[in-house]
Amino acid sequence: MKKLTQREEEIMQLFWTKGALFVKDLLEYHSDPKPHFNTLSTIVRGLEDKKYLAHNTYGNTHQYYAIITNEEYNNSQLTGVVSKYFNNSFLDVVSTLVKKEELSIEELKKLIEQVEQQDK
Repeated sequence: MKKLTQREEEIMQLFWTKGALFVKDLLEYHSDPKPHFNTLSTIVRGLEDKKYLAHNTYGNTHQYYAIITNEEYNNSQLTGVVSKYFNNSFLDVVSTLVKKEELSIEELKKLIEQVEQQDK
């Protein structure tokens, strides 16, 4: 799954939280200065080309909707980071977090409990 630009992620967040939208609807969720309609339309079509969005046609207009969930995107990005920076080792990720004190021993114990509960 391709990584999105910051702008694309912002637009996908709208689809993930608001549901199906027309491009003109996207304008309502932007503060001033609002982007040009054509700019948003180009980004949305790009997201459709990347297989993040699909559309329904109503006359001459399209209503777009997400076909990738926020969770699927986040998991894909996490897997990419682990692959690129931690040699595909989630153990290395956790170890690094513990060493840098980003993850406490108590949090690690809770994580172990959660994993054990899932295994039952």
